[in-house]
Amino acid sequence: MRDEVTLQDRHDTPWAERPGYRDTRARVETYFDKTATRTWERLTSDAPVSKIRQTVRAGRDRMRDLMLDRLPADLRGHRVLDAGCGAGQMTLELAKRGAQVLATDISPSLVDIARRRLPEELLPQVQFASGDMLCPSLGQFDHVIAMDSLIYYDAADIGRALAALEQRTSGVIAFTVAPRTRALMTMWYAGKLFPRSDRSPVMIPHDAAKLAFAARAQGVQNPVAAVERVASGFYISQLMEVRR
Repeated sequence: MRDEVTLQDRHDTPWAERPGYRDTRARVETYFDKTATRTWERLTSDAPVSKIRQTVRAGRDRMRDLMLDRLPADLRGHRVLDAGCGAGQMTLELAKRGAQVLATDISPSLVDIARRRLPEELLPQVQFASGDMLCPSLGQFDHVIAMDSLIYYDAADIGRALAALEQRTSGVIAFTVAPRTRALMTMWYAGKLFPRSDRSPVMIPHDAAKLAFAARAQGVQNPVAAVERVASGFYISQLMEVRR
């Protein structure tokens, strides 16, 4: 296994210290690294969960398959960034396809779970990192997967993130956002009624066409396209991609 890279103090993307992005990143880190680690460990395992969480698990499984379908089936010789790797489910599938994977997450606790879960025979293919997925020191990639790791940011910050990744990616950037649907907007407004201390980080719903326009305005050179939407109970997510 390669040594883990720690990027917590290396947020050297110039705009990444803007208060809006920085504060959102801090809330996401606190939630996943302190508040919800055990919940996500259970959700991403085979352990029994509630019916509501079963719908989330099924939706995430479906989305993971769709995202993998955007990449070549044979990833031998490809370097792939799993941006927001969480507990490592996507990392595992990428490594099984032969990819050299850099698995990074804002939560060191989730990165540790991902590392422990990876089969020993795949460890030489994976490098783990904790910190900002946009850190330039992570290097160049053939493809980037960002599953549910940009859903807390506004359109401008997503556009900046995609522009930063595009400069270092030769192939596909597949990512998800929360779509601006009636059901999701209802849940979004309902979430605002909870005390702030009880809330998870708030997802920001996006219209795909407006998000593509915002991405171009932030310097993304290649087309930003909506691919497919997954709706499974409490999991509603839109797959999008930037493809050269």
